[in-house]
Amino acid sequence: MFNLYWADERGLPAGDRGASYGDGLFETVRMHGDRGVLLSRHLDRMVRDAGRLGIPIALTDLRKACTAAIDRYLERFGKADAEGGWVLKLMLTRGEGGRGYQPSVGARPNLMVSAGPMPVLPASSGVIADFSRVPLTVNPLLAGIKSLNRLEQVMAAREINGELYEVIMADSAGSLVEGTRTNLLLKAPDGWVTPPLKSLAVAGIMRQWVLERLRARGESVFERSVSIADSMGSHCQGLFLLNSVVGVVPVRRLAGQDLPVDDGVATIFNPLEMLE
Repeated sequence: MFNLYWADERGLPAGDRGASYGDGLFETVRMHGDRGVLLSRHLDRMVRDAGRLGIPIALTDLRKACTAAIDRYLERFGKADAEGGWVLKLMLTRGEGGRGYQPSVGARPNLMVSAGPMPVLPASSGVIADFSRVPLTVNPLLAGIKSLNRLEQVMAAREINGELYEVIMADSAGSLVEGTRTNLLLKAPDGWVTPPLKSLAVAGIMRQWVLERLRARGESVFERSVSIADSMGSHCQGLFLLNSVVGVVPVRRLAGQDLPVDDGVATIFNPLEMLE
């Protein structure tokens, strides 16, 4: 079991290891009324990745916390628009204790729960993106985990200004990996391409769902490295940003170059069909 904290009441204890060392992880869920978009996948990922970090948490306890959060926040945020769109955030830390980096044995985890209104959704006509100057380094031990260690993304996000919606980060070899808050999906002549799972800082819930839907439709999907030339060359038939809150976002201009806007994945994304 964990200690439950509500962000609108009080913060985590001063000795919390999430605040001290980024020792934890988080999930951000798009909600409509009292149901969440792909909610089960978010909760399953938190439990699975907590296990990878050695933080004990039970799925049943996490579901109870979500139910309590819906009861608490629905009236405040759930009626913000006709569809009841709002955002639920769960932040799990290892808890308190331990001298320096070494955690205490048997530490009790902390779960901080917060909520807020839906952000403004990007236009369906596409967004403007650029390449980040901040390289993204992924430790294989932590690949894919949505941990609290996001300093590289914070530094890259400082480059976003004006019309820019997102900046895309590359690894040390120059291969494109992901945006500061989005995964990448490229439409190529031979099918759909996305960077491989082992290269990702965050293995997104929306990314996995879209890949499954594309494969179910019989389309070719490849997990392989994506270069700058792939994203801007004549063979690029469309570039998409994937995020569990805003969904599937086409890029219409990248680093000053216009890209084709393909609606091939927009037609499979309907958040009201993914509510749980």
